Amino acid sequence: MTGPFSLHNWQAWFSDWSYFAEGFLRTVYISLLGLFFTLIIGLIVGMLLCGRNRVVISICKGYMSFFQNTPLVIQIFIYYNVLPKLGIRLGIVVLGVMGLALYTGAYAADIVRSAIRAVPTGQMEAAGSQGFTYLQAMYHVVLPQAVKIGLPPMTNQAVNLIKNSSVLAVIAGGELMYCADSWSGSNLIYGPTFVMTGVLYLCICLPISLLARRLEKRSTRNV
Repeated sequence: MTGPFSLHNWQAWFSDWSYFAEGFLRTVYISLLGLFFTLIIGLIVGMLLCGRNRVVISICKGYMSFFQNTPLVIQIFIYYNVLPKLGIRLGIVVLGVMGLALYTGAYAADIVRSAIRAVPTGQMEAAGSQGFTYLQAMYHVVLPQAVKIGLPPMTNQAVNLIKNSSVLAVIAGGELMYCADSWSGSNLIYGPTFVMTGVLYLCICLPISLLARRLEKRSTRNV
């Protein structure tokens, strides 16, 4: 076979597979950290949106509006170029995790808010009548039920976060997409490079997508 998918090109890619393995592991590492902070942001902002303080609610809505309605790549460029001028110097991994968490956290907050509001308000009132504080009622009564409701869409957001980590290639993030872009540019081998890069992303995202579908079917069955 000749052309971009020639045997020579495939052999060249597989001879440097360890370089892509490093990018793969870095993608997994960044994604796991990003998901951890996404859940924290989503939980806090989602709960605040269900409160009664209008000022806090307005701030949370402003945060969500900005991050949901601007491209992630622009947000990453802002962090990368503006923060150093303000005297804030962050490593590429820290900057990437922060960017992914703030961006995906805006969507996660929407999921948390919807899940909490899906729980009947009478349960919160009943908990209050039993002497529970707002936080106690939220922790012991509302959140356990909200988790079951919000888990399927939150799993889908985890997949989106992993795919969005490829944006970090524009700032030399060292993740899988950056490895593919830099290696293919240096070796002028594009076909096998991006086919195998897609396969590696599929290895991460497909199991999570299947889990999301299973959870969605289970939650629908329990309704």
